[in-house]
Amino acid sequence: MRSTSGPGLLFVLVCAMGAGPVMNYGLSATSTLIMADLGISETQFGLLASTCFASAALSSMSLGRLSDRITARSQLAIIFGGTALALVLMAVSGNYLWLLAAVLLSGPAQAISNPTTNRVISHAVEPAKRPGWMGIKQSGVQASQLFSSLFFPAAALVAGWRGAAAGAAVVLALLLAYSWTRLPPEPRVPSTPKAERGPVDRRFPATVWLLAAFALFSGAGMQATNVYLPLFAQRELGFSLVMGGVAAAAAGVVGVASRVLWGRRMAEGVRASTLLLILAGGAIVGAGLLLAAGQTGNPLLLWAGVLFHGASVLGVNVVVMAGVLREVSQQRVGAASGAVSLGMYAGFAAGPLAMGLLLEFSGGFLGGWLAIGGFYLACVGIGLAYRRAGSSGRALKPLPAP
Repeated sequence: MRSTSGPGLLFVLVCAMGAGPVMNYGLSATSTLIMADLGISETQFGLLASTCFASAALSSMSLGRLSDRITARSQLAIIFGGTALALVLMAVSGNYLWLLAAVLLSGPAQAISNPTTNRVISHAVEPAKRPGWMGIKQSGVQASQLFSSLFFPAAALVAGWRGAAAGAAVVLALLLAYSWTRLPPEPRVPSTPKAERGPVDRRFPATVWLLAAFALFSGAGMQATNVYLPLFAQRELGFSLVMGGVAAAAAGVVGVASRVLWGRRMAEGVRASTLLLILAGGAIVGAGLLLAAGQTGNPLLLWAGVLFHGASVLGVNVVVMAGVLREVSQQRVGAASGAVSLGMYAGFAAGPLAMGLLLEFSGGFLGGWLAIGGFYLACVGIGLAYRRAGSSGRALKPLPAP
């Protein structure tokens, strides 16, 4: 597969990364409509995202191992098809329980996206190009945020939030049809007689688990911000439904550029530990600016916070997933990606739930922003531990050609 990389395949990988989060970003962008229509509280709304990511976390390890064994086309069917089915269920949901079932269904589609795309890159892309490809394909998540934050509010004004979900399902079905034709042939792995195989060490390096821990805490802060940013903008600063979506979309735009930039920096040989510490510091600044915006009502502080949020924490996944390609062999990329995804999705589940509880019981966003800042402070400590680990002191370089 190594000679088959090109713009068409890169577009497929971007779409595969962006498909799974469409539902969550759509829920966030239309949060006020959904809460009013179904009569649910802030905590119940936060539980929607937490349920999705808990489902992703619980399935990430098994799906990561599965991705090393099944075809890439089968995995695309899980990603695009699973999310489209979840959106259809969202569109026909008549109450909160149906909506919970829909987000539960969308979890596995997100969980397998990193293992799938990482596996394709490890087999189809030349080693020197892999960090750059990682940055671009990870930007698919923020491209999804941009699309959903603009599409869902606009479509909801015409057809309601259920109609917006149905329209997004159609888009994903079309992307599945396109992606099916763009994947290169599967790599043929020569079989080795069982008697000739050496002992298999199924343990991951300590650095893999440090990356998972960083993904856990950064993911909690990132997703809490993503889920509640439109609601925060509307309640605390008087933004309209559409402008609340624009604020989230702006974070997505910055996030796309951020992930490409950090991918290029890694390709230039910048150490992963250095990047992680920079990203954690920028995330702390972003949380502080959003906190200040809520306390002062100054929209300029909100836009500055959105800028730092997009430029910092939205770029974390590029570093941690590129680290996976460096730390393990090609045969274990899917499984190791699943381990890091476990931490990431566990954080994604915990963050919105914590934010919702703090919002409901305190009546404001102050406690939530302080908690998010605490998550990012934990990332600083983990980043320092990663820097001290044996392999963290070297530049993050691509894996050698197999």
